[in-house]
Amino acid sequence: MKRICISIILILSMLTISSNSYSQDDISIPDGPYLGQTPPGSTPEIFAPGIVNTEGFVEVEGMFGADMNTFYFVRNAEKYSGIVKVGAFKGETSTAGLIVIEYKNNKWQQSVVATAVSEPSISPDGNTIYLKNAYVERTSDGWSEVKGLGELFENIEIMRLSASSNGTYYFDTYSQKMDIPLRYSRLVDGKHEEPKSLGPQFGIGRYNAHPYIAPDESFIIFDSVREDGQGRSDIYISYRAADGSWGPAINMGDKINTAHSEKNPSLSPDGQFLFFDKRTKRGNEEVNIYWVDAQIIETLRPK
Repeated sequence: MKRICISIILILSMLTISSNSYSQDDISIPDGPYLGQTPPGSTPEIFAPGIVNTEGFVEVEGMFGADMNTFYFVRNAEKYSGIVKVGAFKGETSTAGLIVIEYKNNKWQQSVVATAVSEPSISPDGNTIYLKNAYVERTSDGWSEVKGLGELFENIEIMRLSASSNGTYYFDTYSQKMDIPLRYSRLVDGKHEEPKSLGPQFGIGRYNAHPYIAPDESFIIFDSVREDGQGRSDIYISYRAADGSWGPAINMGDKINTAHSEKNPSLSPDGQFLFFDKRTKRGNEEVNIYWVDAQIIETLRPK
């Protein structure tokens, strides 16, 4: 009974926080870049323990904004309740909130950007955050209300969408068999074209999801479940050739991937660090945001 009561209190707390998307709390951050954290080397480390990754909640899907003074991530209460879902689809319930830690008015503050959302991806200029088949835009007062991407995308069960500097969308698609390849949609004359498959190498296995596209579209990173994988899901990378074609999907290796589940990759805007989630138990009971030196991207690049 005590465990149930704690769960209810935590969920109600999240909903209370969610009622005011722009309420802000001061937060103590060490001096220095990357929220004052000591940068990792070639071995992934948990990012900002006690600040971003906490004991009381589950934090996933971390990413820096363009100015490197903002860090966004999703926080939810599933660790305790076991009933709150991260990444809920239409008709499902989620108390997940998109949190931002930012340096504002000469101090660090933490606030909620949007509630009941997941799988965020920020545009290269930092002014748009994509949320599946929706988005929010930066305004003079903070962030806009959640808006739909439009008729072309409203019936696609996108889990994560990532945009390049020229506005091309790269995204995954949820299906029961998880067999739909990654797709893209170019921005032409102010409108997005009908989505096209990125290629057969992005449909291998039974799961190809959560793409991150480089701003210049020179590579794409995503997670997938494949026979050559290290565990439940691994992170892969594909490089774009000079002729515009995409190379094979390359497993990023045992420094990144383990017997556990690695998902939701993103690159810091300065190109220095790769961020991703690692789930060490099924579901979201034990999950943390990790970061690692992004030099591995150049190490794996075909010569």
